[in-house]
Amino acid sequence: MSWSLEGTYAENCNCDVMCPCLYLQTPTEGFCEAMLVWDIKSGHLNDVKLDGLKVSIWLHAPGPQLTEGGFKIALYIDENATDEQATALEELYGGKHGGHLGVIASLVGEVMGVKRAKITCDVSGNHKTLKVDGAGEWDMDAIEDGNGNVAKCEYHPLAINPGFPVEVSKTNKQAYSDYGQNWSPKPDRVGLSGPFSYAP
Repeated sequence: MSWSLEGTYAENCNCDVMCPCLYLQTPTEGFCEAMLVWDIKSGHLNDVKLDGLKVSIWLHAPGPQLTEGGFKIALYIDENATDEQATALEELYGGKHGGHLGVIASLVGEVMGVKRAKITCDVSGNHKTLKVDGAGEWDMDAIEDGNGNVAKCEYHPLAINPGFPVEVSKTNKQAYSDYGQNWSPKPDRVGLSGPFSYAP
């Protein structure tokens, strides 16, 4: 199968701002709960174009290290996707066609469900927002480094977007309620974001 996805991803989780998971250490609270979004700028699965669509995931990773897997996730696919596009995205994020998405999917132990939803996000600037209608939302602001630039983390071994650095943010709010899960961490948790490029 021929496929590729490129764009920007962003996430919040319940860890401290210097997220230990990035370096394969135990999450701040012993487990990780996070809400992620992929804003796809261009992509395809064979002849199915995926440009301009969004995908979001809420996850619970039991720890003590994320690489041990056993994730419980809920997958949300852009309501603007056609049935053909939605199927392609579900297959890709389910790991059916390999690549780094296959690596991520290999850590999943339970898929609580897959839904179509209105996904609204702005992950292009220093203030980033996400809302998945009927499920959850977050917003976060970039943190400055010692030079007054956005703080970045590079070459971390746990990478959603391998080959790229992640920008570090601090959350203002996080909330998720679906599939019997109720998630509302205190503010000032970590946020991460950056470009991604996936292929087989």
